[in-house]
Amino acid sequence: MKYKGWLLPPALRDFHEGRIWLKNHSPFSSAHIDKAIERKYFNLIEGIQMKPVIRCNRCHNTNPQLFTLFDCSKCQQQCLYCRHCIKMGRVSSCTNLMVWIGPKAIKTYKHLFKWAGQFTELQQQAANETLASVEAKRSHLIHAVCGAGKTELLFPTVYDALKRGLRVCIATPRTDVVLELTPRFQQVFPETIIHALYGGVSQQHGYAQMVIATTHQLYRFDKAFDVIIVDEADAFPYTFDETLQRAVGKAKKEHAPIVFVTATPSPSLLHAFQQESYSFISKRYHNHPLPVPQVRALWGYDKSFQRGTIPKRLKKWTEERLSQKQPFLIFFPTIALMNRAEPLFQLLDEKIVAVHAADSERKEKVLKLRNKEVPGLLTTTILERGITISNVQVAVIGAESLIFTANALIQIAGRVGRDRQFPAGEVLFFHHGITIEMDEACAKIALYNRKGFPNE
Repeated sequence: MKYKGWLLPPALRDFHEGRIWLKNHSPFSSAHIDKAIERKYFNLIEGIQMKPVIRCNRCHNTNPQLFTLFDCSKCQQQCLYCRHCIKMGRVSSCTNLMVWIGPKAIKTYKHLFKWAGQFTELQQQAANETLASVEAKRSHLIHAVCGAGKTELLFPTVYDALKRGLRVCIATPRTDVVLELTPRFQQVFPETIIHALYGGVSQQHGYAQMVIATTHQLYRFDKAFDVIIVDEADAFPYTFDETLQRAVGKAKKEHAPIVFVTATPSPSLLHAFQQESYSFISKRYHNHPLPVPQVRALWGYDKSFQRGTIPKRLKKWTEERLSQKQPFLIFFPTIALMNRAEPLFQLLDEKIVAVHAADSERKEKVLKLRNKEVPGLLTTTILERGITISNVQVAVIGAESLIFTANALIQIAGRVGRDRQFPAGEVLFFHHGITIEMDEACAKIALYNRKGFPNE
């Protein structure tokens, strides 16, 4: 593709369109980047904006405590850099960020839609409402119980947007959700270029008309998307980090709608959307009630693990799952307790392994559980959402711990009974003291069942 006497590599345009990027982090040669800058295909903006307030122009961090002075070898002066997004490469006060303003990527209007599923009445209503909102460029909230088929009801809205040549982003706070969603959308849209973006992923090629990314990755986008879907919109850290929320706003075009999707919306989300642009699904797609957690005392479980033994009730529950060949997830409140427990569970079955957020093999371990290569996983709350395993059974150790909020417990319970072939299952909250959060989780699940099955 030739522009003004220079052959523009289409891959350079396709990669940089919609992105805000550090020059020295571009996957293209500095010669090509310099030529594109010379042709004014990039708008260069300062990395750290000093007035009226200090702000990182990539992640929009304005917290003074997250900026640090350092002796810069590049400009031979003291520079300020943003610690908030340092993992994506250092943005400093002598750094320029590049925003593509050159020739536009070629959009595709023909997309193969390969889904033969059928909606329930409630799903169809929510799908229609979501599509109508997006067509009207109006933001929307989908509030649906765990296992209601939230992903599937997004298909018509995504397909409609792609057919109109729009660029779609599905953003989620958790890497595991990206890994869960990507193959599902690739299967439904097999001829669409879809990129999955999360920390450590290798570069993907072509112009992605659909992007599935962690919300952190949206720091690197600017006015890129015509539609943004925020899946698991209540999940940590999105709800607690204002820069992630601003990143979503920054990554979308000016009038682009945002669709929020969650089983456990925050009060502020409900307040913002419940009057209009709101869809509620009170029961699962397979028309069976949600498994209601059982609460079981497990006194002194921490001391038991310290002594090198699994508490009797928990050991019996695990042995039953192993004998019945039922996959299981056992949630722990801390990595330290989980690591102490792992070798003890491996005495029951050597293939049982632990997984947590910083585990470099967590993707492979979840896949092994899905493929029945391991019988069960010990995990932190990292797997509380965005994972579907057929016939999985769940236990929570130390359900009284602060990490297990009502929403977290609802999401954990929501891993069970998602499969039409196995619509029931066991959820146990092991504890040494019942909390308000545990009571609230059980009460909300029971309430959803009453709403979904009012005559039972």
